Amino acid sequence: MVREAIAPTKSNLIHIKERLTIAEEGHDLLEQKREILVMELMRKIEQVKLLERELYNTTDEAYPALKRMLITTGRDKAERISRAITYQFSLKEHIVREAGISMPSLEVTMPSVELKYSMADSSAECDEITTRFFALLRTLTELAAVRTVAWRLAHEVRKTQRRVNALEKLVIPAAHETKVYIESALEEKDRDSFFTGKLLKKKKENRESRKNHDKATNF
Repeated sequence: MVREAIAPTKSNLIHIKERLTIAEEGHDLLEQKREILVMELMRKIEQVKLLERELYNTTDEAYPALKRMLITTGRDKAERISRAITYQFSLKEHIVREAGISMPSLEVTMPSVELKYSMADSSAECDEITTRFFALLRTLTELAAVRTVAWRLAHEVRKTQRRVNALEKLVIPAAHETKVYIESALEEKDRDSFFTGKLLKKKKENRESRKNHDKATNF
């Protein structure tokens, strides 16, 4: 790991230790956040699986009912009845909060099931497909909403994982390597200063000893 190119001084050592502590604490917090996001994502995935299973079952019931209605009523008559039927669906954007993260989502308000045609001009099969296709639409809207949240959670998981990896593989190792380098350089400097001091002290003692010796000889 390449260390940072900074001077090995005591002030830089203090700064790098502070940065290393902050990076390690940030790494721990991001790890916790990632775990929470993954747990929430897995929960949403389970919801998606349940809704998909419900969607398949509802589809398997709705389309055979449509075929029976077309056979009983006739395609032309069924088309004529459908032209006179309208429903109002309400779409509204709103914010959902999952795992501490605010995300935009879409809220769909389904209209109530109403049989908007004459009983004399229709059949029981018409009533059945109206009910079944409303159920199909309701499941589709729920599935779309949960899938959207799951997709956004997966995006947050990937983004958080990239940050964790950056701290774990780049920032923290580089800061640690730099801290070790500065500590080693300062220790080496202290050793040099210590031996230099001892050498100077010894030279001073030798000079004083020679002076004392010369005085004694002259005397």
